[in-house]
Amino acid sequence: MKKALATTLVALAGTFCAAAHAQSSVTLYGTLDTGLDYVSNQKSGTGGKSNWLMESGNVSTDRWGLRGNEDLGGGLSAVFDLENGFNIDSGKFSNGGDLFGRQAWVGIASKQWGTVMMGRQYDFLVDFVAPLSATGSGFGGNIADHPFDNDNLNNDLRMNNALKFHSATYDGLSVGGAYAFSNAAGGFSNNNAYSFGAQWAGGPLNLAVAYLQVNQPGGVNQPANTGGAVSSSDGDATFTGARQRILGAAGRYTFGAAAVGLVFTRTMLDDPRQIMQGGAYSTLDGDLLTFNNYEVNARYALTPAFTLGGSYTFTDGHFSDAGKSVSPKWNQFMLQAAYALSHRTDLYLEGVYQRVSGAQGIAVLGNASIYSLAASSNDRQAVVAVGMRHRF
Repeated sequence: MKKALATTLVALAGTFCAAAHAQSSVTLYGTLDTGLDYVSNQKSGTGGKSNWLMESGNVSTDRWGLRGNEDLGGGLSAVFDLENGFNIDSGKFSNGGDLFGRQAWVGIASKQWGTVMMGRQYDFLVDFVAPLSATGSGFGGNIADHPFDNDNLNNDLRMNNALKFHSATYDGLSVGGAYAFSNAAGGFSNNNAYSFGAQWAGGPLNLAVAYLQVNQPGGVNQPANTGGAVSSSDGDATFTGARQRILGAAGRYTFGAAAVGLVFTRTMLDDPRQIMQGGAYSTLDGDLLTFNNYEVNARYALTPAFTLGGSYTFTDGHFSDAGKSVSPKWNQFMLQAAYALSHRTDLYLEGVYQRVSGAQGIAVLGNASIYSLAASSNDRQAVVAVGMRHRF
């Protein structure tokens, strides 16, 4: 009798363990993207020269990650995401050498209410507005970013120390909010950030709006807190200064094999100190720096495997300091052809042309600059990229 009871208990324990194991999962995922680029003009010594190069992540930044889910019962799950960014051409880490520089968070998900997450995360411009744009998670990717990625639609800025809520979807509507702590003793607003937004999808129409504010982005103002919510120590702060505010709205309409999108973003930086260009910070001391970005994009599937897409972005800027005020303007065109070899692998040919005017001798604003490639020596730059992307 005792032997039979023991055998039964062991069998039940094995069943429960198997069930618990079946309700938990860890997924390995990633994206590999590299190509050959022609750049019409890059700074070289005292002038500019054309260049041929191999470039990692023309469209999608190279990454690998671990995504986990454990069923806790009652509609709740423990979830996490650890995501590393790297350069496939050299094998080096991106994001200033951070191991999980793209994302690193853990949280609780509810099927009814949504997900609460804690850690290094994206803001709601990235989550809601960027997918409707041509840049970032849109089809044009990295080299289609708006000047200096000033509106963060290309995902260059992450929030450290962030507490974030992303709601479940109700009749097509989802909302969210996030707060990122400065983690500085006696400096609560010294490099902290918050973001909120909403998106709605109904039939062929998608709409989104979001806002991000960072106080002392990069943390270079005294007392320095460069590793706060938006870090300049790993280069994730695209600008440094006293206060950065970004408002974005976008819409997309899909009809048959075609989709058309409109995007507007406005970025305001008080007391600008530095601006990221060509992968390094350049000094830009002033009182105010603003960008208004107007983008129209379209994509058409000629066949299920072959798509054509393009975008035009007009950026109206303004920079002022104690003795000077300028209004630079950027005109940028992007065209792309992509062919899917399979569900996971595609080939692309993409070209971007940018022209700047009105910077009046302020080099960091007046020299054309596409993505993180070295800036042009003049007001124009063109990039043509042919490459391959694989997802797993």
